[in-house]
Amino acid sequence: MQVQRSAFLRDAKPLLQELIGRLSEKYGYASVLAADTRSKAYRVGNTGVNVGEDELFTRRGFVLKVYDGRSYGEYSFTHLDEAAIPAIEAEVAERLMPLEGLPEGLTLSEYGQIPDEPAVLLKSTEYAVHPDQRGDEAILSALTAIRDDARGRDERIIDCTIRFEFQEIHKLFLSPHRDLEQNLLWSDGALDVMCPKGDDIVSYYDSASVLGGAEVLDTLRGKLDNAVKSALELIDSESMVPGEYECVCTPAVTGMIVHEAFGHGVEMDMFVKDRAQAKRFMGQYVASPLVTMHDGAAVKQDTGSYFFDDEGVLSHDTVIIEKGILKRGISDAQSAMHLGTEPTGNGRRESFERKAYTRMTNTYFEPGTDTLGDMIASVKDGFLLDNPSSGMEDPKNWGIQCMVNVAREIKNGKLTGRIFSPTVLTGYVPDLLKSITMVSKDFDLEGGGMCGKGWKEWVKVSDGGPCIKARIRLG
Repeated sequence: MQVQRSAFLRDAKPLLQELIGRLSEKYGYASVLAADTRSKAYRVGNTGVNVGEDELFTRRGFVLKVYDGRSYGEYSFTHLDEAAIPAIEAEVAERLMPLEGLPEGLTLSEYGQIPDEPAVLLKSTEYAVHPDQRGDEAILSALTAIRDDARGRDERIIDCTIRFEFQEIHKLFLSPHRDLEQNLLWSDGALDVMCPKGDDIVSYYDSASVLGGAEVLDTLRGKLDNAVKSALELIDSESMVPGEYECVCTPAVTGMIVHEAFGHGVEMDMFVKDRAQAKRFMGQYVASPLVTMHDGAAVKQDTGSYFFDDEGVLSHDTVIIEKGILKRGISDAQSAMHLGTEPTGNGRRESFERKAYTRMTNTYFEPGTDTLGDMIASVKDGFLLDNPSSGMEDPKNWGIQCMVNVAREIKNGKLTGRIFSPTVLTGYVPDLLKSITMVSKDFDLEGGGMCGKGWKEWVKVSDGGPCIKARIRLG
């Protein structure tokens, strides 16, 4: 079934068209993004049962963007009726302020206008089971059953926290030449199996996501066997001996490397501020010829998917690295205008009250031709890395630091059964990517988490890829 359209946006559309028409008579550019979004989260664990709206993503409102020939300004608001339109016009005129100063080296005459080519779009995503149809009681019952199953498998399991969340998103973008509407449903879930290890607690976390609805709960249940097995194995885990090793990365770890090691580094709003090393490496080898990297809301179906971004740019499939060569970055419309490039549909807002930044969507490496078995067999002394937990990078210096929960020892082409945890993955990004010598046929993409721009501006993304073999510094 398809996600239904928003009555709130339907009723607001004629008034917004009138408002844009009036603003277009005064300004060189005028557009509005209208949003009607809601998110609901469910959680079951030792601390109890929780269900409720996620206030961060349950919002209704509007944001105007205008260009007065000198600078761009934005104005967000929540109340709209016929009587409010003159007051909104007056507020825009009074409050118009530049979003930011001119980039270094540009003059006012070079600070151009965002393109507004004609486009009309009305699209909705599909789902098998809408969470509202399944109902709170049934969802909580399903989560509780998975948790009880986990806890009943071994007395050493002290808890299994499990969550489910969905976002239903309705957005309307209008400008003099654009009339775009999209209706989306993203859902994801996660489980975290915990066991005691001396005075500490070890845990194994896994997640599942879908461009769809509550059907993701079935996928989540299918991950329980491995999560329980892995959590119990972590009880006997050892500390990593720092060094550089041959490593095979599962798709989840590959996704973390894609996102943290390179994704943030090619967000082109950082190019405008000269805060990204990638700006100086366009057209050069930055990775093994085996590596081709994509980002795009149109390229895959997961929690990073949509039909147009928050600046009215249609979704893309952007090839960032092609056979090891850095081809292009990803951008919002404002950054693309500054840099003289085409926007890639990556302008995303946390909400209608926040600025649009360049943000990732679905980010991944293409699969290759190798098998996981052959990759392990080729390792003399190294590790199979799995279960990423966190990561961060420095786009200006291309450093990376990530945490991996499970490092399975490989000796002479075979897994020994020894596990090391936790493990820190560090290094210089091009060195890591250039060291990739094998890429598997396996492929997985997941979007169970959130991505922040620095420490804020949260949006949903997905990342992944195949298994890869590389030399990585561990500690």
